[in-house]
Amino acid sequence: MAELATIARPYADALFKASAGHLQATSQWLDEVAALASDAQLQRFSSNPKATRTQLLGLLKVSEVPPAAELADNFLREVIDNGRLSALPEIAAQFRKHMNSQSGASDAVLYSAFDVDAKVLDGVREILEKRFGRKLQITVQIQEDLIGGVRIAVGDEVLDTSVKARLEQMKVALAA
Repeated sequence: MAELATIARPYADALFKASAGHLQATSQWLDEVAALASDAQLQRFSSNPKATRTQLLGLLKVSEVPPAAELADNFLREVIDNGRLSALPEIAAQFRKHMNSQSGASDAVLYSAFDVDAKVLDGVREILEKRFGRKLQITVQIQEDLIGGVRIAVGDEVLDTSVKARLEQMKVALAA
């Protein structure tokens, strides 16, 4: 989706520059708003010509408002006025890339068949940070078809130690 990335880039750049003093709080708020904006019902509602900016802003209110609440309101007004609500998830992703590049970190996704305990996650983070040589922002996604073990994606590199992957390896070895 190059087009969506192109649309989102100026918004992410501007928000990153404007929220320089409180990037972490803005990132949390933006992730929550992006999750709300990706909802199909909200997308349909926003495309309704009778939907007002005030109604949309009311629907996008989140529990944690960043320290610069005025900046958040202005940003959302601009996104809504320009009809770019569907770009919010991509804006959040690009904002996170800016934060990661500034701090020397990377995003990582840990896929697991089961919920991962916080202590286990901290241990995995420590091992992976040594392996990749940088800080990692790990998010956990449950993927029951892995059966057991984990699959970790950091950028375009994937480490797969899941039971599903091992079964696939055995299948290939037996078929050869």
